[in-house]
Amino acid sequence: MEEKKVKLRVLGVSYNQIQSGAYALILVEEGGKFRIPVVIGAAEAQSIAAKLENVQLPRPLIHDVFHMMTHAFGIIVKEVFIYKFQRGVFYSEITFADGDREVRIDSRTSDAIAIALRTNTPIYTTSEILKNTGFAVTGDDTVVDVEQESIPEGLETVPLTRFAIPELEKMLQSSIVKEEYERAAEIKKVIDEKKAQNAEK
Repeated sequence: MEEKKVKLRVLGVSYNQIQSGAYALILVEEGGKFRIPVVIGAAEAQSIAAKLENVQLPRPLIHDVFHMMTHAFGIIVKEVFIYKFQRGVFYSEITFADGDREVRIDSRTSDAIAIALRTNTPIYTTSEILKNTGFAVTGDDTVVDVEQESIPEGLETVPLTRFAIPELEKMLQSSIVKEEYERAAEIKKVIDEKKAQNAEK
């Protein structure tokens, strides 16, 4: 039985403080409390931000050209589906239709989202991906059950694997409060690995 898809919307793009030259695309569960950060490059961030902010650029970007091409040839972009998350990478596909047939094409998630914004195409993922990569927030953008404790100066340089799970969970919530989503993703990955190791013992 095919897993029910979860609809997402684009919240915005933020600069990645950890990885120079990279940005975090923030996706939000529609009608829900989860956010998903996706690391993207500068060019894709510019393209997505330009559309979100309705900025008119002097020359069209590649995603604009793609949109114009599908429109010119009567091709409908039906949906973007983020179907897998593996080793820190989100995998997506775009579904196209021309009236006679439907075709699914694999795509980088950043490109798929940039195209979806221009074609008003719905974006979906699975509940499993949402659970494994998302962070829960309340409707007023405050984190659920957050203990807003600051991290002592200098601890940012200590390898995450040296911290116990309770400490890591506090660091995770602190990163979410500060909207440092990429740092939060790294911490969550270490927490999951430690919990998996404990389960095997």
